[in-house]
Amino acid sequence: MSDDRHKGMRYPREVPPVGSEAIEVAPGVLWMRLPLPMKLDHVNVYALDEGNSWTIVDTGFASKKSKAIWAEIMAGPLGGKPVSRVVVTHHHPDHIGLAGWFQTEHGAELVTTRTAWLTARMLTLDVQDVPNAESLSFYRSAGMEQAIYDKRAADRPFNFADIVAPLPLGYTRIKQGDAITMGGRTWDVHMGNGHAPEHATFWSRDDNLVIAGDQILPSISPNVGVYATEPMADPIGEWIEACERLAPLGHEDSLVLGGHKLPFQGLPTRMRQLIDNHHGALKRLLDYIDRPKTAGEVFPPLFKRTIGEAEYGLALVEAFAHLSHLYQEGHAIRTQREDGAWLYQSKG
Repeated sequence: MSDDRHKGMRYPREVPPVGSEAIEVAPGVLWMRLPLPMKLDHVNVYALDEGNSWTIVDTGFASKKSKAIWAEIMAGPLGGKPVSRVVVTHHHPDHIGLAGWFQTEHGAELVTTRTAWLTARMLTLDVQDVPNAESLSFYRSAGMEQAIYDKRAADRPFNFADIVAPLPLGYTRIKQGDAITMGGRTWDVHMGNGHAPEHATFWSRDDNLVIAGDQILPSISPNVGVYATEPMADPIGEWIEACERLAPLGHEDSLVLGGHKLPFQGLPTRMRQLIDNHHGALKRLLDYIDRPKTAGEVFPPLFKRTIGEAEYGLALVEAFAHLSHLYQEGHAIRTQREDGAWLYQSKG
């Protein structure tokens, strides 16, 4: 879900880095961007100066193009000093994609959450040449459009290993309540949820910096979806809980370094927006399902914009997540059609 820029939010750097450029957003903290071949066409990565080496936060996809850009970054803005540590906020491919490459080719230590490491390593090892029955059944349960379903059923599915480098055995775990030293600062580790389980965020004790990954983004809300791996998950509930828990940590002058878009200030305003966005979406959705509807039928009130084919999959899992949350909270009932699709209807 997207929203416009709001009063109370400020963007100290309106122009992002390009190619192998780096922008110093705070002393010893560099902001770079790696390209992504999708509508959201970039991921932000950060480098923190350790003196004789660098810690980097998140990595981009595993691709020849990304590796070439990293080589230019390491020779240029990073001054030829080695990358000694890779900190990964969460398990999604644009964030963990090259972590294994940095481990094997550059000898870097990988630091992340247990859930992120286990999930990423499991997914890199789970290569499917044809769609599995569970995924197809899940698509049907969500009411996927028939033409899109037929295409997915016939095509080779997306595999994590296509864009994530193999992860060797061994990593260093971080968890809620930990502290970690990076770039001459001590950072408190606080876990987000919803967009990805056990998503690490980092809050500097020494200045106003927050490294937020995809948990806190300025002008878009990250995708919060349900998947075949855990069809009764409630990421919407987890998302709202995490936002409410993290909100008191932020200050007006906090500089939030997110995984996408621009670094921003005005964190209290943004946290209210992120919480209110989903409460508003749930209210609109509850009004819309006065008659039974599938997840594939509730895009209009949820997203308030046209959803194209490229966005359809993410939109479907997010719609399913919102409907399932209403059902699990007791605000809606559900029945299953003969074709396997769940129909949701508001109570009363």
